[in-house]
Amino acid sequence: MDVVLLSRLQFAAATMFHFLFVPLTLGLSVLVAMMETRYAKTGDETWLRMTRFFGKLFLINVALGVVTGITLEFQFGTNWSRYSEYVGDIFGSLLAIEATAAFFLESTFIGIWIFGWKKLSARAHANVMWLVALAGSLSSVWILIANAWMQHPVGYVIRNGRAELADFMAVATQKYALLEISHTLSAAYLYSAFVVMGISAYHLLKKQNVELFTRAFRLALIFGVISAAVVAISGDMHGVNVTHTQPAKLAAMESHWETTTRAPSFILAIPDEKNERNLIEFGRIPGLLSFLGKHDFNAEIIGLNDIPKDERPPVLITSLAFRAMVGSATLMIFLTFWAFIKRNKLLESPKLLTAIVFAIPLPLLTIEAGWVLTEVGRQPWIVYGLMKTSQAASPIASVQVLGSLIGFVVVYSILGVAGFWLMIKHARTGPEPAREASV
Repeated sequence: MDVVLLSRLQFAAATMFHFLFVPLTLGLSVLVAMMETRYAKTGDETWLRMTRFFGKLFLINVALGVVTGITLEFQFGTNWSRYSEYVGDIFGSLLAIEATAAFFLESTFIGIWIFGWKKLSARAHANVMWLVALAGSLSSVWILIANAWMQHPVGYVIRNGRAELADFMAVATQKYALLEISHTLSAAYLYSAFVVMGISAYHLLKKQNVELFTRAFRLALIFGVISAAVVAISGDMHGVNVTHTQPAKLAAMESHWETTTRAPSFILAIPDEKNERNLIEFGRIPGLLSFLGKHDFNAEIIGLNDIPKDERPPVLITSLAFRAMVGSATLMIFLTFWAFIKRNKLLESPKLLTAIVFAIPLPLLTIEAGWVLTEVGRQPWIVYGLMKTSQAASPIASVQVLGSLIGFVVVYSILGVAGFWLMIKHARTGPEPAREASV
């Protein structure tokens, strides 16, 4: 097999596995901080038990996220050395800031939170968790800025055959980065809200710790409603931005072949890339793609046939990922607002509670589909319009990458099974008794 394809598969496998844990870490840290703040203000032991229960789930998730995340950065030197040589002046500085200014802070504060229960006041201990949440989100911000630069490179000059940083603020504050940050973080918060609501719904169905899990459900629900609104708004704005910065990605998302005004969108479209058309088109909505792309039903949208073949992304994967993301996100928003309507009658709504339990993985599947869309839709570029993926891989033997790919899959599978087993076991067991939870 080709070394570039194997390297892409390895990075995709490692990244997607790592991202099974990152969103929950980001959102749970905020929710646990909210729970502990309520305890610090009220002294109500129910909030303390809730904090400890979901706090342990957070710590299990953090451990798995850290272990699987460290290996990702090494791959830029092992599998993608030509990429690192060409853009390392920009990309490397962003990763360095993430590690030194955010990740180390997050790790330090997590240690203080774990061992500081009997050494800090309730208010100080709650503040530590807010610092954990802040550092975790800040860490993600720098990673997303780095990814946004790959999607839309700005603030650089080509000097001595390399891309070098010329304007740090242009890189850090560009529109693509701000939209990617808001969309990704709100999606992570929405996922964590569904996890807390799903676990709470499971126990409410069994009539276990009703007061505690009713409070947890409602807290996560409010958090989820706000997050869902931000996801929808930022997603719409991000789509408009992609229309201008990556027209090939937009065309592939919708399997749109011919440049036209009042461009339609389809509920389902199966592309035939060889013959540059769609095999199946179902549910045609005239002008919708024009509106989604430019907020104008009569706007012109560039088709794939006006984009060179060697600059088009894989249309089928990009299109299916987009439809999976939008479909599951729509279902999540529906469930969120259904739960909001029934928030004061949870025990009388077993259908809702059952649906929420089964919907726990739904936001995660949405997030993974979104990243497939983002990364596959950028192809064949590793840095859009600047460097192709085929130019970025290390000059190493395919068998070396194949061996490490198999190793990653085996080790990560073991870690995944162990990690999810621990989280599921803890979630089903429920919080510790009141007398054991006291500080």
